[in-house]
Amino acid sequence: MNKKLLSLYSLKFNPFLQDVPVEALWVPPALDSFCWRIEQQVGEGGFALASGQPGSGKSASLRVLRARLGSLREVSVGIVTRPQAGLADFYRELGEVFGVPLRPHNRWGCAKVLREKWHQHIENSLCRPVILIDEGQECCVSVLSELRLLSSADLDSRSILTVVLAGDNRLAAKLENPDLLPLASRIRCRLRAETLSPAQLMECLAHLLKAAGNPKLMSPGLAQTLCDHAAGNLRLLMNMAGDLLATACRQELDRLDEKLYFEVFAIDPKPAAKRAVA
Repeated sequence: MNKKLLSLYSLKFNPFLQDVPVEALWVPPALDSFCWRIEQQVGEGGFALASGQPGSGKSASLRVLRARLGSLREVSVGIVTRPQAGLADFYRELGEVFGVPLRPHNRWGCAKVLREKWHQHIENSLCRPVILIDEGQECCVSVLSELRLLSSADLDSRSILTVVLAGDNRLAAKLENPDLLPLASRIRCRLRAETLSPAQLMECLAHLLKAAGNPKLMSPGLAQTLCDHAAGNLRLLMNMAGDLLATACRQELDRLDEKLYFEVFAIDPKPAAKRAVA
């Protein structure tokens, strides 16, 4: 259906799926400012945090940030893909990410090898290595504490690593744990992915449709209806729009409109109550 869909609606890609090309993602001012601050921070190191409710665009924000950091010279970016791992697997993944052989049973040796690798990178490029961790609410307290200790040097007067944590509001709550207060106090830059207004959702939707190659894919009335009923959540907006696009493709409709919305999302009426017979 994907090829048929793209051909039928003259689309370069499906604008409502998660794999939208990073260059086509909508970048609101708050995200643009966050990325700029991280670009400056890679020369100094430290922690950053992106938090918000599920579906508010945190993972997409990390994709934008990774692309921007990747365009900088001599910046090394590593991505932790298993935030739920214990300390041993955490070290294994860091070793793979930064290309160093580690023996997780020897934590002191692992930390020593990693720190030497990072120091070498700093001496050669003057930029701190960067670690991105999505779904950070899944990280255990011991891993986050270990990451804080790994990132500091010279009696905590210097940071040798830039760490960007992203997660839902459970991550912000977890950082209030007394054991993690030393880490929370080191967060220098924050992005709060908050509920968006219908106008902001409309801006995002228009941007994606234009980037996908068909800004007139849906009627203005339908676009407004979707934005009004998405509860300020980007994921919900994309899911509803994706359902409409799939249905329109199946029916080979020329355009998405309000009639299709009411057809797809119609609420089944409750059966009428039977009248009592006297």
